[in-house]
Amino acid sequence: MSVDYIIVGLGLAGLAFAKELENHKKSFLVFEDNSQNSSLVAGGIYNPVVLKRFTPVWNATEQLNIALPFYSALENQFNKKYDFPITIYRLFKSVEEQNNWFSACDNPALSNYMDTKLIKERYEGISADFGYGKLRNTGRIDTKSLLKDYRNYLSQRKLIRNESFQYEAVKINENTVEYKDVIASKIVFCEGFGLKYNPFFNELPMQEAKGELITIHAPKLNIDFFIKSAVFVLPLGNNFYKIGATFNWKDKTQLPTEEGKNELTTKLESFMTVPYQIVEHVAGIRPTVKDRRPLVGKHPKHQNMAVLNGLGTRGVMIAPTLAKALYNNLENGIALDKEISIARFL
Repeated sequence: MSVDYIIVGLGLAGLAFAKELENHKKSFLVFEDNSQNSSLVAGGIYNPVVLKRFTPVWNATEQLNIALPFYSALENQFNKKYDFPITIYRLFKSVEEQNNWFSACDNPALSNYMDTKLIKERYEGISADFGYGKLRNTGRIDTKSLLKDYRNYLSQRKLIRNESFQYEAVKINENTVEYKDVIASKIVFCEGFGLKYNPFFNELPMQEAKGELITIHAPKLNIDFFIKSAVFVLPLGNNFYKIGATFNWKDKTQLPTEEGKNELTTKLESFMTVPYQIVEHVAGIRPTVKDRRPLVGKHPKHQNMAVLNGLGTRGVMIAPTLAKALYNNLENGIALDKEISIARFL
């Protein structure tokens, strides 16, 4: 079998790169063993404001200008909705936070997203003595449904093999990469934190940050907006809410823990006062990098081998931009931004 590309991994990074190849009529084959699930359990929020410090997310406007049409095209392709606009309320804990919010509203990079009006409305079940700041032009991508549908789409066309990738079976030639019965012009690794097992790229400074989330049923909590406080509260409909997320730099397993659940419920109950029932508890490993920038680029010795990784906590925003940048680098020789290129570590 001969293809233009082999893609290893089909989370958001792999999906975005596969779509970029489709858009340019390049052939490809994906290998996916379902060992990484950070994209599947992610909250999927796109938001250009860092809600801890009220600062702009790196390159957020540029990323959204590419990401939103990208998800719209997928909605058209599958005749299904994945992008759900949602208002974000940042719960204030003090007058100082209120003041910091209003100061940030003067930042031209944030003015399209941050509302200058203090939200003082009371909502049953939420303790918010200092009110809220409101973000607009934000939303959520249903990553779980999107990835499921795209994997089914590839499966129907025999463009995906659900098996573990065996690095020792890779044969690198001058102009091709051979893997078992497949010959490709190039191979791109989109493995999430599985990169640490990849002998071609495992020297890159990947940091694994485990995150746990719970889904609750709270019949007396009737809100249709996203709340960011000690944890986030994401409405899913019918009084179900996703709550997250923890950060654990030591535990490298993908198993939910009692410790993680207790942390989430303690933080949730610091501002939510109505009863609830936990109906789901999940965990995943985020692929993060010490400088909070992704890992993109070609192997220093093997120019037909590349990596697309390290999306961190904002994968839905950044994945389409990175996929486009890597494609242009591999196919058209357009240099990568120094902030994302793996050359900064080599």
